[in-house]
Amino acid sequence: MNTRSRRKFLKITAVSGAASLLQLKSEGINQPGEQVQLKLGLASYSLRKFNQEETIAMTKRAGLDYICFKSMHLPMDAAPEELKGSAARVSAAGLVLYGAGVIYMKDKSEVDQAFEYAKNAGMSVIVGVPGHDLLDYTNEKIKQYDIRVAIHNHGPGDDLYPSPESIYEKIKHLDERFGICMDIGHTERIGVDPTEAGEKYFSRLFDIHLKDVDKAAEDGKTVEIGRGVIDIPKFLNMLVNKNYQGVVSIEYEKDADDPLPGLAESVGYVKGCLKAMCI
Repeated sequence: MNTRSRRKFLKITAVSGAASLLQLKSEGINQPGEQVQLKLGLASYSLRKFNQEETIAMTKRAGLDYICFKSMHLPMDAAPEELKGSAARVSAAGLVLYGAGVIYMKDKSEVDQAFEYAKNAGMSVIVGVPGHDLLDYTNEKIKQYDIRVAIHNHGPGDDLYPSPESIYEKIKHLDERFGICMDIGHTERIGVDPTEAGEKYFSRLFDIHLKDVDKAAEDGKTVEIGRGVIDIPKFLNMLVNKNYQGVVSIEYEKDADDPLPGLAESVGYVKGCLKAMCI
């Protein structure tokens, strides 16, 4: 895309986003001048080709305050001292290391490891995928450690948890600290409106992977937030008006070798939407 075409595309996108916000305002969802705040973070898989130091620096440069580490940035088998040291480095950079994931748990030893890992790093949430046969065991660990677990949905082709509903039906009778990390891209790809899913399962919505996709289909691909088919302003309005207290972590999977421009554009779009809600 050349510079002129890119400017035209972004202008159209901005106008469309503003129109969505104005429509929501006309329905009385947000009050003019009302301060709108969400905790914005990064799912560090976005920067999977970069080391921990670079990832921390790029997260700061993108203007985010929270981070959820994937194992390439903080190995699952790291010693307690290394985990505590990494948490201290994140804190010294002015960020909050709130969680880790996605962590796959295929047996009890992996569940045990995940909770010890999170405890030693001072994390408040594990974004995980425990097998169905491990849900009761994981539930007991939640009670023992007082650490939330948010199961991540992976959309079409995922046999365990393809949708937010598939997670909720498995954990609705379990401890209230057992919840959902809703990946809105995968939710859109499976044909479910992320806003409607967020409203329906809000009581168990602990974490969000915010992204955009080019189409609502199994082969939909990640694009810069605001360029795809997801109604991002509508989704953000839902979170704000339901007083969502978790982190909204941007997961930018495109451009793995050079993700910062697209990540920064995505952060800017989200912040622009939130700012427009205050006007």
